[in-house]
Amino acid sequence: MIRRSGAMAAAIAVLAACAGCVTGSGASAVSADWPVLEAGESAAFSDEGLEALAEKMRAYVDEGHVIGMQTLLVKDGAVAHYQAYGLRQVEPEAPVTDDTIFRIYSMSKPITGVALMQLYELDYFELDDPVAEFIPEFADLMVLQDETEDGIPVLVEPDHSPTMKELLTHTAGFAYGLGGADYANRQFREQKVLTSPDMETMIDKVAAIPLLKQPGNEWYYSVAVDIQGYLVEHFSGMRFDDYLKANVFGPLGMEDTDFIVPDEKRSRLSDLMAYSEEEERFVPNAFPPDFLGFELREETVGFPSGGAGLASTISDYARFCQMMLDGGSLGDVQIISPETVALMTRNHLPEGTGVTFSGTTALEEAMHDFGFDFGVITDPEAMNATVGPGTYYWGGAAGTWFWIDPANDLFFIGMVQRFGALPGEPADFRGESQRLVYEALLPAGEGVIQTAVASAD
Repeated sequence: MIRRSGAMAAAIAVLAACAGCVTGSGASAVSADWPVLEAGESAAFSDEGLEALAEKMRAYVDEGHVIGMQTLLVKDGAVAHYQAYGLRQVEPEAPVTDDTIFRIYSMSKPITGVALMQLYELDYFELDDPVAEFIPEFADLMVLQDETEDGIPVLVEPDHSPTMKELLTHTAGFAYGLGGADYANRQFREQKVLTSPDMETMIDKVAAIPLLKQPGNEWYYSVAVDIQGYLVEHFSGMRFDDYLKANVFGPLGMEDTDFIVPDEKRSRLSDLMAYSEEEERFVPNAFPPDFLGFELREETVGFPSGGAGLASTISDYARFCQMMLDGGSLGDVQIISPETVALMTRNHLPEGTGVTFSGTTALEEAMHDFGFDFGVITDPEAMNATVGPGTYYWGGAAGTWFWIDPANDLFFIGMVQRFGALPGEPADFRGESQRLVYEALLPAGEGVIQTAVASAD
């Protein structure tokens, strides 16, 4: 493998994305204003089924589960369903509009993975390379084995140094701090890793905290994608946010996707709701200014979080999804190769392990597989899903969700903004939208295609 110098990276990476004029074989014809957000119609779905979908999503708003919602279903490159429901802001009262901006939290992760895999295509790393080869601070990572009654960690050597592939699959062993009472997760919270003032501080803090798991053994949702963002900076020689603008957002026409929402766009930003037990309802913006992803202002964003920091619109994210569905190209712009899309969206987990979290909710009934920064449903029946085989997906902490189904040439995006839930509420946005989409999809021979899925390496 030829190792490219960091000094050359910025120019090479920009050329890779902006000069791309190779269209994937399944690419859709898209224009600068695609997708046009309107109700849409499709011969592949029953009218009654699409209306049932819209009614169920509208009911979530009417019943107080969320104050507002957007849903978009695209099949064969055309909008089959689009609806906006309820409010984006409570005071002053303002409805959800086509250009409403949502905090997408962990739906940032697939975008970061694509950026890193662009650099993989340019030979900056191999999947089996140790992460410590590029981040020397990780050379002495230890693994948490236990802790004493006094809370002193008992550490052991890792079986091997975490690899780039393990970083891309959440099997490198890192903690996250979003949950867990163990020493490693407590340290993430106490050290405020996710609100570090810059990338270098974030890396230094992570390097001082032991791994929670032995590398390569099992899937554990982690800080891995923030580390991926740091590696994009390391390889490219560009700030992570600048790299994304030049190599992903700019080429794809994702004009409203960023880590910061400027003043001129703030009237479009949806309120972030939280359930109040005292008021027994969702209330807006009940968060401190430094709460991750709340204000999205220059002065409150410490570092561009590849794991959870982006805000976007449903149109922007649709362009990202269509690019993935079309094998890495959108129109005449190629972002990554079809081979890289296939690599990212097939299972890479060790046998016997699986995904226990979907980016939004726990997977309690059946574990899913995992690719590179995407959950993967290789066996819908076994994984308790109604989608086509090979569907990949993720979600965000404030309830946003999406899935991409190559077998049926469709994707779906749902946008909401809330933390917490009504008492006793299932509110399974993803599960219900999937059920209704596939109930509306007409039988095979009228647009439905089933295909085999490649197994893990």
